[in-house]
Amino acid sequence: MFENFTRTSVCANGVSINLVYGGDGPPLLLLHGYPQTHVEWHKIAPTLAEHYTVFAPDLRGYGDSDKPFAPEGDLSIYCKRTTAQDQVEVMDHFGVAEFHIVGHDRGVRVGHRLALDHPDRVRSLTSLDVVPSQAAFEHMDSSLSFAWFHWHLMRQPAPFPETLIGTNAEFYLDFLLDRWCATDGAITEEARAEYLRCFSDPETIRATCLDYRGIELDLQHDEEDRGRKLTCPVLLLWGSNMAKRPGWQTGHSLNMLTVWKERALDVRGEPIDCGHFLPEEKPQETVSEILTFLSSLSR
Repeated sequence: MFENFTRTSVCANGVSINLVYGGDGPPLLLLHGYPQTHVEWHKIAPTLAEHYTVFAPDLRGYGDSDKPFAPEGDLSIYCKRTTAQDQVEVMDHFGVAEFHIVGHDRGVRVGHRLALDHPDRVRSLTSLDVVPSQAAFEHMDSSLSFAWFHWHLMRQPAPFPETLIGTNAEFYLDFLLDRWCATDGAITEEARAEYLRCFSDPETIRATCLDYRGIELDLQHDEEDRGRKLTCPVLLLWGSNMAKRPGWQTGHSLNMLTVWKERALDVRGEPIDCGHFLPEEKPQETVSEILTFLSSLSR
């Protein structure tokens, strides 16, 4: 995977961020989700790199990036404002002033905060299968709560979720990868092995629970920005096959396009017939939509 990319680590915001980068053209930052790493982009990054300079980091707390300790009660270490600042400084390291963002899952939440805090840096935001956090929590119903069981588990006080997940990390990871995927064979053995290698690290389990606990502070930041709309163009793509994950993201009452139009001036998008892991389940369709969107912005 990532044969024509360069692998490195960058000191950003006081932590070491692992990443791969490659390609040629305007800069494009790919931000992965939970429970994965930058590896989730392995099927589409080579095509994107034919048109863009692609940067694919592991978020703070994930993969081979640092997993800093957070004193009890300090949510700032893993809140989205902090994680977004990591990525701003990663791009500063490469001398990149403005860039496009494609995010999936947690990566969208980081990208959304980055675009709010640094609107002059973000040329566009592509969201893969995510409803904004504020909308989701304000409309939480039984359906969404069931689909988001991991949110409620991982927000519990330490060491409760860490202990439960760490007792059999492989079983837990496989459940998530299977439950959220609607396409047989989409997660390759090589990718799964990388996810398992990283996810099995007790420090990853600790850090990712802290990432989810950070929602309390994230929602405070979102409240401060209530009514502010992103000025960059936004593309939404989401998995429409909900058979194995009923209630995912939207519950009974939310609509993907509607909630994002409340938060951005220029929003477009459509569903793709797959589950949660768009870049791995439907890579050709996903990359085609992304490239069409990005090329339209340069006309």
